[in-house]
Formats: sequence, C-alpha cells, structure tokens
Amino acid sequence: MSAAAVHSLWTTAAEPIAKIDAPKIEYGQLSPALIIFGAAVVGVLIEAFVPRRARYHAQVFVSAVSLCAAFAAVVALAAGGYGTTKAHIAAMGAVAVDGPALFLEGTILLAGLVGLFTFAERRLDPAAHGNRVDSFAAQAASVPGSDSEKAAVKAGFTTTEVFPLLLFAVAGMLVFPAASDLLTLFVALEVFSLPLYLLCALARRKRLMSQEAAVKYFLLGAFASAFTLFGIALLYGYAGSVSYSTLARVVDGTVTDVDPALAGTMGNDALLLIGTALVVMGLLFKVGAVPFHMWTPDVYQGAPTPVTGFMAAATKVAAFGALLRLLYVVLPGLRWDWRPVMWAVAIITMLGGAIVAITQTDIKRLLAYSSIAHAGFILAGVIATSEDGVSAVLFYLAAYSFVTIGAFAVVTLVRDAGGEATHLSKWAGLGRRSPLVAAVFAVFLLAFAGIPLTSGFAGKFAVFRAAAEGGAAPLVVVGVISSAIAAFFYIRVIVLMFFSEPKPDGPTVAVPSPLTMAAIGVGVAVTLVLGVAPQYFLDLANQAGVFVR
Repeated sequence: MSAAAVHSLWTTAAEPIAKIDAPKIEYGQLSPALIIFGAAVVGVLIEAFVPRRARYHAQVFVSAVSLCAAFAAVVALAAGGYGTTKAHIAAMGAVAVDGPALFLEGTILLAGLVGLFTFAERRLDPAAHGNRVDSFAAQAASVPGSDSEKAAVKAGFTTTEVFPLLLFAVAGMLVFPAASDLLTLFVALEVFSLPLYLLCALARRKRLMSQEAAVKYFLLGAFASAFTLFGIALLYGYAGSVSYSTLARVVDGTVTDVDPALAGTMGNDALLLIGTALVVMGLLFKVGAVPFHMWTPDVYQGAPTPVTGFMAAATKVAAFGALLRLLYVVLPGLRWDWRPVMWAVAIITMLGGAIVAITQTDIKRLLAYSSIAHAGFILAGVIATSEDGVSAVLFYLAAYSFVTIGAFAVVTLVRDAGGEATHLSKWAGLGRRSPLVAAVFAVFLLAFAGIPLTSGFAGKFAVFRAAAEGGAAPLVVVGVISSAIAAFFYIRVIVLMFFSEPKPDGPTVAVPSPLTMAAIGVGVAVTLVLGVAPQYFLDLANQAGVFVR
C-alpha cells in the first residue's frame, strides 16, 4: 500500500471533532465565595511581601473588609430575588443559588467576622519582651520548648498566617452547603477542613496539647473524607452522574436517558444505600453527631480558643446545610430508608451529649459535649422533612452560632499564670470577682439550656414544633428530656460562679480590647433579640426555606 493511500486512510477515518463549549460561570451569583477566595490569596501574598511589622494590621484589614463585602454581596443577591423567584443552579450545575444557600452563607460570613475579632485579640496575655501577643504560636514550625521557639517569642514574631487560613476555611464553608453535585461537595469539604486542621495546632500556650488535638482531628477527618469519597464513587456507579438533579431523578425512577454503559449497575439499590450511608457518615462527622463525635471534646479543648469558637459555630452551619440539601434534594424518594437511621442518631446524640457533659470538669470540654447535644436537637428538625423543618434548622443554626462564639470569647478572658483557666474549679466565685463577665457567660449558658427569652428557647421551640408536626413526636419527648439533663450542668456552672466563695489564688479576668468586647457584645445582642423578638428572623428563615431542584 502506498504512503498516499495510508495517509488518506488516516485522514478520512477521523471523525470531525465536536466543538467544546466554553463553561458558563455566573460570577455575580458566586461573588460571596469568590470575594473570600480572592482575599485569602491576597492574604498569602501579604505573608510573602509585606514586612513582618505591618502584616498583622494588613491581614486584619483585608480579612474584615472581604467578609463585610461578601456579606453585602449575599444581601444584594437575596434582595435581587435569588433566594426566592430567581433561585437556580449556577456554574453549570455545580452550585445552587437559592434561599437556604444564601441564608447559610450570610450566617457563616457573620460568624467568620465575629470569629475574626477573637483571632485578632492581642491584649489578653501579658506582653512578651515588650511585644503584644495573641492566642497563636510565635512560630508554628518550631518545636515546642525549643531554642528556636524562645528566639521567635523574644523577637516578637506572630503567626499572621491564621488570617488567610480563616478566609480559606470560610470560602470552603460558603461552597459546602450550596454544592449541587457531589464533586463540588467533596472539594469544598477539603478546602474548609485542611485550614482547620492547621489552625487547631497553633496554640501559643499548651502547644503539645494543641498539636495532639490537630493530629486527632486530622486523622479522624481523613477517615471521614475517605468514607465520603467512597460513598460518592458508589453513588456515581448507581446513577451515572454526580449531579444532585440526575441522582434525584434516578432515585425517583423518573430518569429516561440511560447510558448503555451504565445500564448494568444503574438502579442497583445496594450501591444507593451504601453510598448514601457513607456520604451521610462524612457529614455527620463534621456535625459532631454520636457515634462520629469522638474528635470533638479533645479538639475543642486543645485548639486555641478563638479557633474552637469559630469552628464550633461555622462548621456546624456549613455541614448541616450540606446535609439538608443532600437529604431534601437528592434523597426525598429514599425517605423511608434514611429517617429511621436519623431517628436513632438524633436520639443517641441528644442523650449522649447531655449525659456525658455532666461528668466534665473542663469548661471547653463541657461546651464540646453541649455542642454534641445541640447537633442532636438540630437533627430533630432535619428529620421533620418539611419546609418548616428547613426554616427551623436555619433559624437554630443562626442563633446557635453567635451564642457559641460569644461563650468561647468569654472563656478566653478568664486567665491565670498558665494562660486560660479552663478547669471548672477555677471558675468558682467568678460572679463576685467579675460580676459582668459572669453575668454575660450566664446569659450564654441559659441560651444553651433553652430558657425562655433567649435565642436558644426560640430555636428549640421551632425545631421541636417542626419535628412534632412531621410525625416525630417521640423524638421531641427525648429532646425535652435531654434539654432538662443539659439544663442541670449549665445551671451548675452558674451556681458555681455566683454562689461559691472565690479562691484567694483564683484566676483573674483579663481586660480585652474592643475586638473581643465586640464579639461578646454581638453574641449577647443576638441571644436577647432572637429570644425576645424572634418573629422577623423566623419569617426570614421561612422565606429562605425552599431548596431549588
């Protein structure tokens, strides 16, 4: 065969290549996350190019401005109708722009801003070698107690990298509850988890404990991520797609165009059930529900307290948002399979968190078990499977996040020679030594306990009412019993603060800068406003309670 003939074979046999369409990205509708990602990259550049003296102020300024700008973008989108009439799936099916997404993004951004105030606090520790210090290690790379660490403290170094890490975590959290396909969900999960693993290891005092907490969180988080990824693979095998809408259609049996290559496995219920279980397991880990809660107490206790407060609030908001979207958008056709399992998880989470909290002697561990019990209360709203359930969960998350950051901000103020005095015995008589701080902390504890006229009561009432109307009345009974058990240890701390004699060698209450005062003030204001006049915010959550399909 001649060379020309061979050449003609090659050229005629080739099919004409179909034109690849350029991706269509709605930048305006994705602007909240894009603003934060951009600011996080600017933060990394500040670390590289700005002199060490000026970094702290530059980072705080960039972080605060970007969080405010992103929140303004969320408000503009909501005002433009993207939460209601114009809700749709953006970025070629990857991200949903709808009511729940915008509500949760706004909550995460505000929690991030209040968390930023606690990160930036530099007046609580006594100055070291004439330099003001914050809650974070002077040089994260140095071995605890080594000469290089002592030299870094002496030179007045500060770890300003915490600010871009905070922004990367917030950016991942913004995408997580809005993700509309499983791959976007997984990428967002990693984007917000990895900065949190690092932030947990950066405490200035008790560095070994902090690093231990970070390693535990990282190892267990890696397991949870692996489960999630394996579940995503199985769901892809089941539906032939990672898109939520296609998955939902295959689950409902309304899909028409079946790919012949996938016809063999498509609709195989074993793949669906195991895949769903694994993905939900990954989300329950992030939420801190029993039996996936093992990391919570150790990490809350070991991480720097500002990080604990931010993580406890914002991670819950993002993870519950993603869980709601998965169960309500993808798996409503599988409701009879997942509801009994969620019932069991909610019951053991409420009771487990409340009962084990009674035995705790460390205030941060006590708040960790309290957060586990709250995860159970919020799950009761998830189980309601109604629009009321969604709006009740949104309201609860918004109320809970500010109380949590405020409570951990108060914990940073009570100090002795070794740093924060977190052992409960040290808090005895705090009400006599510093009545204002004790009173503020008592307000937060009463909100956690769900006492009327606090945001905690309004949130619990909304969630339990939705659950009862959704046919989960026995769950509400368990929830009320758990709340009563939980109220015992909250009230016990209040009694300890106000009715015990202060010890002569007890801790002092540091006078914070206006930053921490603002964080605590916002927490108190939100707690009281949502408790006394919750109706406007309940209506807002109601309007935002419909997912786009």
